[in-house]
Amino acid sequence: MSTTAITHGMDGSRVEPDWPPLTLEEVRALLTRFARAAEPLRILSLSPRPFSAAGVVASGEAKVFVKRHHRSVRDAEGLREEHSYMAHLRARGASVPRVYAAASGETAVEAGEWTYEVHEVPHGVDLYEDAVSWTPFFSAAHAHAAGQALARLHLASEGFAAPRRNPRPLVASFTIFSVSDPAEALETYLAARPALCRDPDARRGGRMAIEILAPFHEELLPLLPALPPLWTHNDLHASNLFWSDQGLQATGTAIIDFGLADRTNTVHDLAHAIERNIVEWLTLVRHPNHANDVSVHLDHLHALLDGYQSARPLSREEAAALAPMTALCHAEFALTEADYFLTALHAPEKARMASIDYLVGHARWFRSAQGKSLLHAIRQFTGASR
Repeated sequence: MSTTAITHGMDGSRVEPDWPPLTLEEVRALLTRFARAAEPLRILSLSPRPFSAAGVVASGEAKVFVKRHHRSVRDAEGLREEHSYMAHLRARGASVPRVYAAASGETAVEAGEWTYEVHEVPHGVDLYEDAVSWTPFFSAAHAHAAGQALARLHLASEGFAAPRRNPRPLVASFTIFSVSDPAEALETYLAARPALCRDPDARRGGRMAIEILAPFHEELLPLLPALPPLWTHNDLHASNLFWSDQGLQATGTAIIDFGLADRTNTVHDLAHAIERNIVEWLTLVRHPNHANDVSVHLDHLHALLDGYQSARPLSREEAAALAPMTALCHAEFALTEADYFLTALHAPEKARMASIDYLVGHARWFRSAQGKSLLHAIRQFTGASR
């Protein structure tokens, strides 16, 4: 992070932010409502992540992380869903940031069109602070550590019985391919999101993706009863971990950013970690007709899965489900991103990129030679077979 208000664009470039950056005046007014926070001295850095405005703030002798959302994206109820999950994880010993409560007892504060949250800054190094999603780990050792961290998070998640989240933008749910009729589930998904429901690209992209991904859904369907529902992170990119040091052998010290969390299952979450870190999708964004030029980091895949299984071995059914789930897991994230662009930013051109270029483009890639090689490698590693 830096003090310059620049964010990551959809093609990996640096662009002007969609949301105005935090100011010291608004942060000072916010933190007066939090008994734990002293007078803020300065904003130390601004996050380059695009969906909100956030930064690290020096508050007395401590540092806090302040995040501001537009209320169309996260209202107080939406943040409470995330904060309850994080509180459960902390109570089970997971290393996730503490969310501070205001004097009122609320962890989410609404003010005008905005909703704010304040977190502690975890112990460790924000090693991937400038890394764009869909870029690889710096080393196989980092991939191994990330796999271990995700497995431990899944163990800590057990017992959290909250229902699936309410429909809202930027939540990586798993409903369309979790049933026998994805086409009907797509209609239900769109109906619950009015902006998407009115958008012809979202409907067309969803239908095209269902057709392209049908073989993977057929493979996954008989395994679904063996994948019990569980609240999961759904966005374990390297940049959502804090690290022990800046070396290539660093280990994870904390998992951050639970904005995409929802009640899915362990395989869905692990598949997201593969999809986020192992495939360099930005090549496909820049060169959509060159699917086989997309780099796949199989050494990192093996390290990620080895790290995961060292802490939480996959069951036979989970192992068999991982390859098809990896091909399917991006679908609802692409649609929820399109919903965000339509609902919050009123940017149909960006929504089309999510619902056509991302959703359909990624689906097609998994039918390409390079996509098949990734799924074959997953099956080989887990001992699953077709």
